[in-house]
Amino acid sequence: MVAIVLVVFLIGYLAIVLEHPLKLDKTVPALAMGALCWAMVAAGFNQGWLEVIDTYGSVYGLGGIKDDAALDEQLHGFSDVLMHHLGKTAEILIFLIGAMTIVEIIDLHCGFDIIKSWITTRSKRKLLWITGVLAFVLSAIIDNLTATIVLVTLLNKLVPLRKERLWFIGLAVVAANAGGAWSPIGDVTTTMLWIAQKVTMDGLITNLLLPSLVCFLVPYLLVQFKSVFKGDIVAVQHDSQGGGRILSSRTMLFLGLGMIVFVPIFKTLTHLPPYIGMMLSLSVVWLVSEYIHPEENFDEERRHLYSAHTALSRIEFSSILFFLGILMAVAAIETVVVNGEGALKYAAMQLDNAIPNQNVVILLLGVGSAIIDNVPLVAASMGMYEMAIDDKLWHFIAYSAGTGGSMLIIGSAAGVAAMGMERIDFIWYLKNIAWLAAVGFLAGACVFLLMT
Repeated sequence: MVAIVLVVFLIGYLAIVLEHPLKLDKTVPALAMGALCWAMVAAGFNQGWLEVIDTYGSVYGLGGIKDDAALDEQLHGFSDVLMHHLGKTAEILIFLIGAMTIVEIIDLHCGFDIIKSWITTRSKRKLLWITGVLAFVLSAIIDNLTATIVLVTLLNKLVPLRKERLWFIGLAVVAANAGGAWSPIGDVTTTMLWIAQKVTMDGLITNLLLPSLVCFLVPYLLVQFKSVFKGDIVAVQHDSQGGGRILSSRTMLFLGLGMIVFVPIFKTLTHLPPYIGMMLSLSVVWLVSEYIHPEENFDEERRHLYSAHTALSRIEFSSILFFLGILMAVAAIETVVVNGEGALKYAAMQLDNAIPNQNVVILLLGVGSAIIDNVPLVAASMGMYEMAIDDKLWHFIAYSAGTGGSMLIIGSAAGVAAMGMERIDFIWYLKNIAWLAAVGFLAGACVFLLMT
């Protein structure tokens, strides 16, 4: 039965990869994959053919159980496992919806025209470096997912030709993932390690800032001389609710970005999950947007143009559903028990036993994070090792899991967000960006190993 779950996952994954040849929106196979993987797990569980495991290591199964009370306990255990994974997925989706809505509200009020006005260069090469540095720095402050959302929105205004814009966005994903790896709030995996007291903020910055910087710089140095980055960008006039900045542009820009930055501060102060802080931030931005006057002669008839309801209607919800399907499918595989452990954790342990060199194992973990969500892989590694806080192994795991996902467009939350917002083709990214991300990943890994 475990094999059937894996086959369903692989078929769904292949359908996502072949989205354009099949002329099928990637959201369809992602949702089907997530639902069918759990359907197979449920069928196997109810028949007593397989067991499931929760995050605390408790195993549930119906094999050989006759007592009604014990049967109910096992069934409740399965329901709790499913609800736990749905809850963890919902945390990410709520965070994503909140961040995207704030960004859209800023955009409705022409806030990004302020940043656009600061970027005066028309040189493609200079713009490449400016957006790369922005992605690297912002991701460390507001996390790589939110930074990517902001950069995609900004690049839509700066680079009118889509075939050129895809290059800027693809490389911004690489830069954002690299920037998030050295900050405890820059990536969900570094946050996991930080909360679990495996790493400290000082330790992450000291040990990962230089490798992450190399991971970002090497792809940009290699790609800057490509023909796509030669010459100047063709200027195009954008029509944005009447054109140009409006009275509320500056206020909504600084309020929106400030409230996004507030999310990690709120988390540090309250120890609540990031999505709670994002809900609060969205409520504040929404509240201000209801009462602010973007135009001199602002009347009720034009209010809807700047409302949060309009911002919500502009969100690419198909990308949210795509993320739902992917994460739930991975969760199904993570839940299935193989030899007393979750399937992903068991695979990681077998890899560790087969390859005695831990550095090689962690490098492979980074490669694996491009294919399978890095969260369960890091969770598995946390259960495999018992090293002291700020041991180099934890830092290497943070680096590998954080930056390895750049090698595939669906290998990171930042990549999935960019894919959904800009409809980036999986194959295009694989041909053009994947090798650059891989070279950067290996270069940064070498720097880390030399440092330690």
